[in-house]
Parts: sequence; structure tokens; C-alpha cells
Amino acid sequence: MADVSGNIQVFILAENRLLREALARILNKKSDIRVVGSSAFGPVVVGQICAVSPDVLLSDSAALALSDLYLLHEIRNVLPSLKVVMIGMESDGPTFLRAVRDGVVGYMLKDASALEVAAAVRSAANGDAICPSSLCLHLFQAFSKQSAQPQPLFLRANLGLTRREQQLVHLISRGSTNKEIALELGLSEQTVKNHVHRILQKVGADDRITMVEICRASGAVA
Repeated sequence: MADVSGNIQVFILAENRLLREALARILNKKSDIRVVGSSAFGPVVVGQICAVSPDVLLSDSAALALSDLYLLHEIRNVLPSLKVVMIGMESDGPTFLRAVRDGVVGYMLKDASALEVAAAVRSAANGDAICPSSLCLHLFQAFSKQSAQPQPLFLRANLGLTRREQQLVHLISRGSTNKEIALELGLSEQTVKNHVHRILQKVGADDRITMVEICRASGAVA
């Protein structure tokens, strides 16, 4: 979706200020793209993005590094139609699949050119996905593996989670960090980390997002 002038509205989220400014200059030169905001990662960034309601969020790899904060999920819960394009990424299968699970529709490698970034913004805004050909096989293999495995609904009741572990999964699903959970439950942050590690092992997940998805599908948590 574009603004009244027909421009695709883009918000740039990147830790490096020079990168933000360079991308803004590049994209603003395009007649059909307008940068409506940019920011580094911080506690107010979700509000900044939601305030301008962009069509496309262009983000560097720090969004995945900060996935414990559920940044992308929090933003997309408020702006479900927002298209997220990751730039400067590694050609790494697990990282790519993690980005897909986070709702990313565009994945650009480190060697992407300025023209390719602009083209990715247009494609995302038009509802298309952007996937490096070198990583497409990982996506097919992951889908095939998932289809061949028993669905979580057939796992034993509550996945063997204790009441405390179910409570932690619920808080994690809300986007709470380990520190926030520790304060709310009166536990040490290390204790929370230990609980999370055990939950990941019990449900067979590699990260917190997958853990929550499995627990929801199995009925272990609402």
C-alpha cells in the first residue's frame, strides 16, 4: 500500500547511523519510494514505527539478534500488513529460516546492491517475497521435514511442562524478556534462563518463537 502520492512508505531500522543515512539517501532518490522514518534499536522504536505506519520495514540483522525481545512480532501485532525486509544478512540456512518464522518476507544478503534493495522494497510492497536463490533449498527442505514429522497436537498432554514452565511460556508469548519475567515472578534472571533452557529441550525447539508456537499448537499454553 502506498500513500496518497503513490509512494511506498519505508521505515529504516538499523544500528549504524551511517547505514541509515545512506539507505535514506538512496531510497529517497526513487520517485516511487519515500523514507518516513529511521531509527536505531531502542525501547521506543516500536512506537516510532507504528506512529508513521509504513508499508515496508527495512531492517538490518540486529532484529534477529534481538529476537528475545520479540521486536518484529510486537511491531507486526500492531501493524499486521507491514512487510519486513532484512538486509545485510549472511547466507546461512538456520538464520534465514528463523527470519521466515519471524514473519520476514524479504531476505537480502550482504552483497546486495542499492538497486537490489530498492527492488526488494517494491516487491515486498506489492506482496511478493524476496528470497536468495542460494537459500531456497533450505526453505523446501524445512517444509518437507515439518510435513513428515508428527504434528504437535499428537504430543503428550502439555508436553510434560510443569505449571511454572507453562507460566513462563505464557509470559514469553507476551514478549516479556528474561529480566522482566524474573521481576514479575520474583526469581533470579539465571533461574529464568535455566527454566527456558529446560522448556526448549522438552518441546524440541531451537528458539523461543518456535517454542511458543509448539506449546500453543499442543494446547500447553493459550
